Amino acid sequence: MTRDAVPVVADPRLQHLLDKHEIHELVLLYCRGVDRQDPELLRSLYTPDATDHHGPVYQGDAEGYVRFLEDSFPVITIGAHYVTNHLVELDLDDPDRAQGEVYALGYHHLPAHDGHHVDSLVGVRYLDHYRRHRGAWRFASRDVVFDLDRSWTLPDSPGAAVHAPHPTDDASYRVLTADLFRRRTS
Repeated sequence: MTRDAVPVVADPRLQHLLDKHEIHELVLLYCRGVDRQDPELLRSLYTPDATDHHGPVYQGDAEGYVRFLEDSFPVITIGAHYVTNHLVELDLDDPDRAQGEVYALGYHHLPAHDGHHVDSLVGVRYLDHYRRHRGAWRFASRDVVFDLDRSWTLPDSPGAAVHAPHPTDDASYRVLTADLFRRRTS
């Protein structure tokens, strides 16, 4: 089987490393897209037929998941995702497919229903299927397993609410001028 519009490196070990690196960068771009509230970046990371199953939070197609996130963005004061472990296995029978397990921590600062604020720390595993689409690795499916969920309501005090710059005004957009870090637009 031929690769999906990607030049093949002569040394298969080097190609293996390049593919794994590109898949790892895909995972990091997902974190950036969520934390910087960049729905167009998120949309660019999935295959057209991709699914995303975030446990009890969302089950369905990737476009619906991005719309779900867009609806959530206005209430998330801080969102921060940290990738810890990432294992990837390339499909030896199909060079355009791979699977992976990503361990990650996610922190969110959110308003509670009673007017207080909640800090939430989750430990998750993303069980991913990747597929090369138009020459680039993309998520074909994501299934999220929640291994840890620690949330606590902050005391009602002037310092309880975090006053952080909006994620779309992040300093990285001013300081990092490379294409990889630009904000996507529709």
